[in-house]
Amino acid sequence: MDSKERLTKQLKTAQQFFNRTIGCFEEADSSFAPKEEMFTVAGQVAHTAQTIDWFVEGAFTPEGFDLDFEKHAREAKACTSLDEAKAWFDRATENAVKVLESKSDGELQEYFPEGSLMAGSMKLAIVAGIADHNAHHRGSLAVYARLLGKVPPMPYM
Repeated sequence: MDSKERLTKQLKTAQQFFNRTIGCFEEADSSFAPKEEMFTVAGQVAHTAQTIDWFVEGAFTPEGFDLDFEKHAREAKACTSLDEAKAWFDRATENAVKVLESKSDGELQEYFPEGSLMAGSMKLAIVAGIADHNAHHRGSLAVYARLLGKVPPMPYM
């Protein structure tokens, strides 16, 4: 397996783990949040999807990373349907895989420019960032599930 295959496999595995964890939720759970100011279930999933897109755009568009985090939070919180958020998450992952597959090894090994968010890292590092961010929100959503009296499935099976 070459390095690009390993990267895309890592993304797909992170997607599987995330989707297994959130599999205990129903559309009716979309609006649940432990506190008013927190993301809802739908908002958490939407934010996770949005961040996958954000990493890909940050690495592979001339504009780089959009650091308007308040705007990003508003956009994620505007998503009120878990089904829509899940579809966004799967689209974002599929797009990330396609983008990675379209890049040469040289493009993936380019370093982020000085002064950018991930300066000093190779662009392929976004995969680890995506996987880590997915895991963070997977854990948060497991807590949400428990607060709703649900048992999130073991993600690794």
